Amino acid sequence: MGCLIWGAAVALGLGAILKTSPTAYMIVKYAGAAYLVWVGFNLIRHPRRALEEDAARMSRNNPMLAFKRGLLTNLLNPKIGVFYVTFLPQFIPAHAKVAADTFTLAVIHVGLTLVWFAVLITAAVPLSRALRQPRTISLLDRVAGGVFILFGLKLAFSRA
Repeated sequence: MGCLIWGAAVALGLGAILKTSPTAYMIVKYAGAAYLVWVGFNLIRHPRRALEEDAARMSRNNPMLAFKRGLLTNLLNPKIGVFYVTFLPQFIPAHAKVAADTFTLAVIHVGLTLVWFAVLITAAVPLSRALRQPRTISLLDRVAGGVFILFGLKLAFSRA
């Protein structure tokens, strides 16, 4: 969903602001970096012991929690906007409807991403027993937390 919002923003010309305004880009960049570091620290401090408890907690508190987390992560990533601003226009014909065609390309990108994730999920099914072990879940959460922190720091200190 976040990519579709970025795609719509770019199609309407709003994504170009991130490319031309260092201040706007830096605001989104640092907000995204802070969010990644925050998620990473929480994964390291409070790793899950079971997948079911996380699903039960999410459905108990708010069934849209995972969706909101993913959307926020995606929207706070300015590189998606810059990617769409720099990449998608190359594939728009000279006399095309720029906004409609740009958004269509973003929809195609999201569709391909969904297919890719479906392939990954299908490939992970045989590993599900091993991945459901409490020690494995905690280890993966801590590793993922460390990766999020590293990505957040890389984003915060990157020049572009």
